[in-house]
Amino acid sequence: MNVVPTFAAARDSAAGRVGLVPTMGFLHEGHLSLLEALRPQCDTLVMSLFVNPLQFGPTEDLSRYPRDLERDVTLAASAGADVVFAPDVDEMYPEPPATSVSVADLAFRLDGERRPGHFKGVATVVAKLLAGIQPDIAAFGRKDAQQLAIIRRLVADLSFPTTVVGCPIVREMDGLALSSRNTYLSGDERDAAVALSRGLMAAADAVAEGERDSRALEALALGVMASTDGVEPDYAELASQHDVSRLTELDRSAFLAVAARVGPTRLIDNVHFDWDAGAFGADRGIRLTAPSVLYTVSEEV
Repeated sequence: MNVVPTFAAARDSAAGRVGLVPTMGFLHEGHLSLLEALRPQCDTLVMSLFVNPLQFGPTEDLSRYPRDLERDVTLAASAGADVVFAPDVDEMYPEPPATSVSVADLAFRLDGERRPGHFKGVATVVAKLLAGIQPDIAAFGRKDAQQLAIIRRLVADLSFPTTVVGCPIVREMDGLALSSRNTYLSGDERDAAVALSRGLMAAADAVAEGERDSRALEALALGVMASTDGVEPDYAELASQHDVSRLTELDRSAFLAVAARVGPTRLIDNVHFDWDAGAFGADRGIRLTAPSVLYTVSEEV
């Protein structure tokens, strides 16, 4: 496997049908599942590792975001990556960018409303990765549901010749959605954080029993979070998978998104409701059967 620091080297290392998995590193099974999903569909599989400063606000956790390149390279190789693109900031942004990408409307709802500029940073870096690596297919996790909708729209609007694949959330054994930020949580905070997924699963159960009213589904998720010590709910909202517009009832493919602060750490999660063959199916994600590699040190990976 090649580890390369430049766009030119990444392109030179790729041949045939190229797949891309963009990440900010400190990998876990969610990232690895994206590699595994693309591996059968491409000849060269590229994973990018770059903590993108454009998507962090001035009070957010850029400086403390976990980083471990050696660990990530080992894990990427184990999941089938052929190339790891690990640029520094100067390669990604040789000058402060005068050009940015903003996906109107989709980026100003849910997390976009609460984190101004975040999705402009996401869209800009993804556009650069798609332009610089030129993949035929790229995979993103459904955990970042709003981000996935924005990237689909970006690719369509700017005519990138890249197929975007969305993959299920990977959850820890107790249901907590995998996130590199889970490593910030203390023991008590970690126990409390499961309230996000418990609330979502309660809503998914209600959908299976016929509930379609968005207020009822949102209230179920909010109620579980609000009743858990140490969890400060931010929102629960049912939104369209297509354009992130708020829905009053579940009448199309949608996702129920939640956000909450657990201690000083802000977490997000969601459950997707996919309309298929005249019925809604809830994508509850995939649960691990053993502790996540998030909690192993580099020497043990």
